[in-house]
Amino acid sequence: MALKKEPEKHVNHERWLVSYADFITLLFAVFVVLYAMGQSDKKKVEEVMQSIQASFGMATAGAPAPKVNVIPSQALTIIPSLKPEVKVQPIGRTRSGHAKTRADEKDFRQIKAAVEAYLVKQGAQNKVTLEITRRGLVVSLKEAGFFNSGQADIKPEAYELINTIADVMTQYNNPLRLEGHTDNVPIHTSQFPSNWELSTARATNGLKYLLKNFDVEANKISATGYAEFRPIADNATPEGRARNRRVDLVMSSAEAERGEP
Repeated sequence: MALKKEPEKHVNHERWLVSYADFITLLFAVFVVLYAMGQSDKKKVEEVMQSIQASFGMATAGAPAPKVNVIPSQALTIIPSLKPEVKVQPIGRTRSGHAKTRADEKDFRQIKAAVEAYLVKQGAQNKVTLEITRRGLVVSLKEAGFFNSGQADIKPEAYELINTIADVMTQYNNPLRLEGHTDNVPIHTSQFPSNWELSTARATNGLKYLLKNFDVEANKISATGYAEFRPIADNATPEGRARNRRVDLVMSSAEAERGEP
């Protein structure tokens, strides 16, 4: 008896769909994991931002707008453990009657960290640079962020940034010095015959603003202009000239103060 021949099986041209479905499933799983990691990082970023806002006294969502005193005197840093210690011998008093203290190098580092965190949050880190030297804490206000070219009046949009920086520095009794600098491009106008007048006028306008709006003693603040003769970069390039056009706000150290007349 002859065996019954099985019918010939047709080739399944859609078997690739099985492998394709497996690939899509794995790809989906990868994106789910990436999304979950991104959400975790986002949560951490939000926590950091809330910490920065709290340290600068900024209102959170639904809270009332902050007062002019952007950075409270008792919370200068993001990290509570670095809160400045109370000095034993305070010198001077604020307008509210609280005793002022003299900032030392440790305080300079705390102020620098707090202000730099604020600059990053505001996207203004290219407008201001901070450096600690033997002279004290040097805050360089770049021309592009605070003055129009060839002018000595402070830009209105720069007041908020100046207020934030000055509010921290004037909590202490250290002498403040404003130093105007320019590049080596000559200026000849009816108002500013040379860079000497321009650099001095910018420093003086900054001094007047601080005296009018902040708790600064007149005998603890000064202004001077150096024109183009104290550059920090090469004037041969546009970038170098831009760095040289600045006003330095110097919070003097005890060593620097002893060298003053």
